[in-house]
Amino acid sequence: MNDLITDVEGIRVGHADNREALTGCTVFLFEGGAVAGCDIRGGAPGTRETDVLRPEAAIKRIHGLVLSGGSAYGLASAGGVMRYLEERRIGHDVGVAVVPIVPAAVIFDLSLGRHDVRPDEAMGYAACLAATDGKFELGCVGVGMGASVGKLNGIRLAMKSGVGSASASIKLGGLTVTVGAFVVVNAVGDVIDPANGNILAGARKPGGGFLGTVGAVMRGTPIRRRTNSSDVLENTTLVVVATDLDIDKVEATKIAQMTHDGVARCISPVHTLVDGDAVFAVGTGAVRRSGGDPDASVLGTVAAEVTARAIVKAIMAAEPLGGLPSHGSMWG
Repeated sequence: MNDLITDVEGIRVGHADNREALTGCTVFLFEGGAVAGCDIRGGAPGTRETDVLRPEAAIKRIHGLVLSGGSAYGLASAGGVMRYLEERRIGHDVGVAVVPIVPAAVIFDLSLGRHDVRPDEAMGYAACLAATDGKFELGCVGVGMGASVGKLNGIRLAMKSGVGSASASIKLGGLTVTVGAFVVVNAVGDVIDPANGNILAGARKPGGGFLGTVGAVMRGTPIRRRTNSSDVLENTTLVVVATDLDIDKVEATKIAQMTHDGVARCISPVHTLVDGDAVFAVGTGAVRRSGGDPDASVLGTVAAEVTARAIVKAIMAAEPLGGLPSHGSMWG
């Protein structure tokens, strides 16, 4: 166990990024196929192929998943993942061809680095080539390269964030089941340590110290401010949670819904109109149920917990970039 989402059998994760432009993407490959569900609670999502994840949709399994920077432009990176999978004959067989099913979601990172360089098909393909089922980097890498948090006072008084991951194994119905989470934290709100309520990263005051976003809002500061181009407040926290148990789409959707509880424990405020928060829940089926139904409530509870840990790890692993400090650069 590496305390990463790749502890779940049947998942490979790969990053590709541009450090100069401060953007990138992260791909998740399910070459054996995976059941998936999705729950979107932010008011400004940027997504692709999420309708096929609805429980009533005909498509049963996905083959890849992409989280990307670049705002809506970054959705193009999913094309590279489709090409990679098609070359290996992985996808939904339609007789004359295979069609890989690759949902995607994006974060807004255009305010850091170069706004005219975005993840594209080539970057998505490169991330597939880098994919591993073992250890991978956390922090400012892949989709986390341009991530930031705490933007109520504008991007220049925000803090650098990144990607995090965590996992746990539990006993469920006589089976050993693993649940893992991967997050990219790009919220307008502050990131809170759920253990003590302290702010780990968030909006800063011009003279130093944390603004305290919720308190500032309570005192009348609006969340949506566009006084100049540096104060664009598009944000998103994206989560992928996975289990090796063979769940169905209804169960995956419930797990995705419950996972948002872990996001809410650590980010405040969350699910605002300027966030595009989305959770994808995936079951690889590597562990077959021995009878009866798996307890989606238990899996959702564990998913929320590992997601909260992954969010904290994303903040702790971040480094100062694009003129923004990180938790480590401010407190060591």
